[in-house]
Amino acid sequence: MPSLSKKQVELLLEPHVAQFVTLMENGSPQISPVWVDTDGENILVNTATGRLKTDNIKRDARVAIAVFDPTNPYSRVVNISGLVSDITESGAIDHINTLAKKYTGNQIYQGHNSHETRLIVVIKPTTITGS
Repeated sequence: MPSLSKKQVELLLEPHVAQFVTLMENGSPQISPVWVDTDGENILVNTATGRLKTDNIKRDARVAIAVFDPTNPYSRVVNISGLVSDITESGAIDHINTLAKKYTGNQIYQGHNSHETRLIVVIKPTTITGS
């Protein structure tokens, strides 16, 4: 399995919105802007039940993520293809609150919906490109 470089991890830890690609039932790509995180080895995406991307990854674990620094998009970019290795509720509310702080400065995620269950999607990279 490929591993993330120090520079790629740094980019993923910065507040850049990622493009998350899942596959529809007919095989066509579906792209969603998402907040992204990493544990240094895997890519972490927080989502909720009932979302199209959630349904897609439960059916087909193949995904892709693209993140770039808008001030230097050709030199500071990481593209990852991988497989969803886990989808868990455990820690997902704390994780979305951590992402809210990273992306908005708010301590608590403002979009909490009591009708949804938060999920952490863990992605194991199979291919990594970019600086």
